[in-house]
Amino acid sequence: MTVSEKAAALRELVAAEAQLVELRLRILADAGDLAADTAAKDAAGWLAQHTRTSYADARSDLRLAGALDRERPAVAAAMREGAASLARARVIDRALRLLPAGVGAETVAAAEAHLVDRAGEFGPKELGRIGRRILDVVAPEIAEATEAARLADLETHAADLTRLTMRRLGDGTTRLSSRLPDAAATRLATYLEAFTNPRAARDPQGAATAGDPVPRLAYPKRMGQAFVQLLESLDPTRLPIHGGDATTLVVTVSLDALRADLATADLIGAGLVPGDDLTGDQLTAAQARRLACTAKILPVVLGGDSLPLDLGRTRRLYTPAQRKALLVRDRTCRGEGCDVPGTWCEAHHLDPWVPTGRTDLDNGVLPCSHHHHRAHGPRWRLQRLPNGDYRFHRRR
Repeated sequence: MTVSEKAAALRELVAAEAQLVELRLRILADAGDLAADTAAKDAAGWLAQHTRTSYADARSDLRLAGALDRERPAVAAAMREGAASLARARVIDRALRLLPAGVGAETVAAAEAHLVDRAGEFGPKELGRIGRRILDVVAPEIAEATEAARLADLETHAADLTRLTMRRLGDGTTRLSSRLPDAAATRLATYLEAFTNPRAARDPQGAATAGDPVPRLAYPKRMGQAFVQLLESLDPTRLPIHGGDATTLVVTVSLDALRADLATADLIGAGLVPGDDLTGDQLTAAQARRLACTAKILPVVLGGDSLPLDLGRTRRLYTPAQRKALLVRDRTCRGEGCDVPGTWCEAHHLDPWVPTGRTDLDNGVLPCSHHHHRAHGPRWRLQRLPNGDYRFHRRR
């Protein structure tokens, strides 16, 4: 075949394929009796079982078949003429289904006709963009108010579905999965892409390398690295107060380990990430040194110099420095069996400040809000356990 013959054949085959698909969908829309005759749940169930089609694809085909049969005559006609492919038919149908319920039948028909007309010159992606703003074309007098109402409904729906989960995998990584509103996702992507701008390629010693200056990393990997950089660039002084103190990550490391080339340190922060507990929040001493320099993370060197932490009777409330020291020491709520992270806990005087208690570390402990209320309640007494936890006993 010549080049022109191949081009003509491919165009004709695509058109013929659209015609064949339309015929198949037309028969499928009328195949309810076939399902009843074979005890299948519906025509999609029969199609999936007898043609080895996936049930999800069969259900999608049946839904589109019903729409073409009852609601989309212009789209069905375009497919019969070979002017609209299956992919473009799905896009048009989806755009019309997303129109607000209050839009009249005449407006819907006008929108269908316009999208079918545009299908001759645009592919599914471009057609979808046109479909999102179709009211601007066919009914501009109601487009703005209708779009505003639709977006308000979408925002409410998105807020209800917003989720974020994290799970330790046990290999030094944590899987993060989230579902965010579109606006928040766009904002996050914009921030992350600011960290993925091309940089001069460098060798392990930091010197610029010759050749292509743009590192050829896959986009997901670049975005993952950018997310880490974004977290390291956050200013903790501008974050909300967390647990009675500025939001702070604390790295604890012994002075000897800090000086060693091969040693470990602990990272104290959120403690409710589920998953493998064997690795925990540990990192190398080298990483701890880097974070202490670049990431606004507070280093606590055990055995080194410290801030003054005992204030006696001169102050009633524990200072931010004391709270950090309590966090390093207690890590979690000290109520027996409680694993609420220390960052969520409150500083408590074991010997009440009124009348004689001192605001010192030896007289302080971190309980969660639940246990803090019980510690102040008259119905409970505390028993110090050998491991430093406190057991609550109801007074008789």
